[in-house]
Amino acid sequence: MAAARRHTPCRTCVGTRQKLPTDQLLRVVVDPDSPGRLIPDPRRRLPGRGAWLRPTLQAFELAEKRRAWRRALRLPGGVDTSEIRAYVIHQAAEESGKESFLIPGEYVRKTEH
Repeated sequence: MAAARRHTPCRTCVGTRQKLPTDQLLRVVVDPDSPGRLIPDPRRRLPGRGAWLRPTLQAFELAEKRRAWRRALRLPGGVDTSEIRAYVIHQAAEESGKESFLIPGEYVRKTEH
């Protein structure tokens, strides 16, 4: 007897425009307390319209360049994507095995040995 296949929904990344399974994408929503501020929704539980992003810095930068957030989330004004950028950088650092990551605006002292 063949095992039953489970359907995995696919969504389009707002940055790369690739159709990917939702388990490979990050859902982004508008903060209900601060209109125009975008927040990551990794558990996919927050209310409201969501946009989907492949959680890489390249995909994030493409979405910024294309001004995709306003269209995808149907926002009238500007958007604050700083939390999304920090989340994507954090994810990239975790995947590469680094213990810390650079937060925008944080100074890191470099030394030579």
